[in-house]
Amino acid sequence: MRWVSALLGLAVLVVTVGSILRNLVVPRGLGSALVRVLWQSMRWLLRHASAPLHSYEVRDRFLAWLAPIVLIAMLWSWLFGLLVAFGLLMQAVSGMSWPDAFREAGSSLFTLGFASGTRRQLNPLDFIAAASGPLVIALQIAYLPTLYGAYNRREREVTLLVSRAAHPAWGPELLARQALVGTVDELKGLYEDWERLAADIGETHSNYPVLLSFRSPRPYRSWIVALIAVMDAAAMHISLAPTAAPVPAARLMLRSGFTALREIARVVRVPFDSDPDPDGPLQLTFADYAEAVAHVAKAGFAVERSAAESWPDFRGWRVNYESIGHALARNVDAVPALWTGGRDFPSEPITPSRPTDRKPGRPGNRPV
Repeated sequence: MRWVSALLGLAVLVVTVGSILRNLVVPRGLGSALVRVLWQSMRWLLRHASAPLHSYEVRDRFLAWLAPIVLIAMLWSWLFGLLVAFGLLMQAVSGMSWPDAFREAGSSLFTLGFASGTRRQLNPLDFIAAASGPLVIALQIAYLPTLYGAYNRREREVTLLVSRAAHPAWGPELLARQALVGTVDELKGLYEDWERLAADIGETHSNYPVLLSFRSPRPYRSWIVALIAVMDAAAMHISLAPTAAPVPAARLMLRSGFTALREIARVVRVPFDSDPDPDGPLQLTFADYAEAVAHVAKAGFAVERSAAESWPDFRGWRVNYESIGHALARNVDAVPALWTGGRDFPSEPITPSRPTDRKPGRPGNRPV
């Protein structure tokens, strides 16, 4: 039995340390079974707790607790794994009873020292356990600034987008509002900013998947909805106005965007086609696209091609990111916005807020 305890203890120790390294130390987007299990189970509990309330704003307030719960659960899971591992190893080395072995392991792991004895054969394990507990806690504390730094960079751009496209974000609305206020030329800078942001999101959210559970400060904002909106706007821009559009900036933003989504999809195990057929199926219909084209044209956007003429180019871009974007929006319970697919809770797409003119000639009353 002592050999069995030793083997089990070593196995638990290797698995636990491997999980710590995968999540906190190795920046390779390795993924984590622990994060997936905690994320899915906690998300299920929060969604079902908020289900009777029906309001999306209430659901969002419940789901805002997902990230801190997952972070705390990760820490306790690792500490519990270390406690089990060292308890098994101490029982194997000393032959003491199970309660005494786990008491000794807990005393050393949490540096309490109350169970210290004269068993010299346990001294190496006591020292290793005593170093492991504070080390794991220190790594978790050092992990938080990295997470919140990435979160702040992401949310800054999502918040800045509100002034251009309101919320929840929608690609055609972004084009329409820039046409209304005569700032279509400024979209080149927006595409360049979101090209860099998409690369940042792809790197940080694939290396630290727990960031996917961090929600925006406001219920109608979401990083995945905003990213899909900017990509849709870029695809529509170069499809509808290929001469006037900032084609290089828009194309680079689109490629950066769907590359980032694919990096995240690999880690969270969302299936996707790495080389989709440009004429492959889309959930978005031509009728929806034609209605959006009419919306941007009515706002004054200079359209060089009709909806029918631009549709093949637009769908050739969107097929690269639609399925992944919809899957991630569903997995993170993002605000149900236009053109972002369904959700795991009853919902209807929410249109962007559109204030109306009260006094057309007065500054500040024109919708932006």
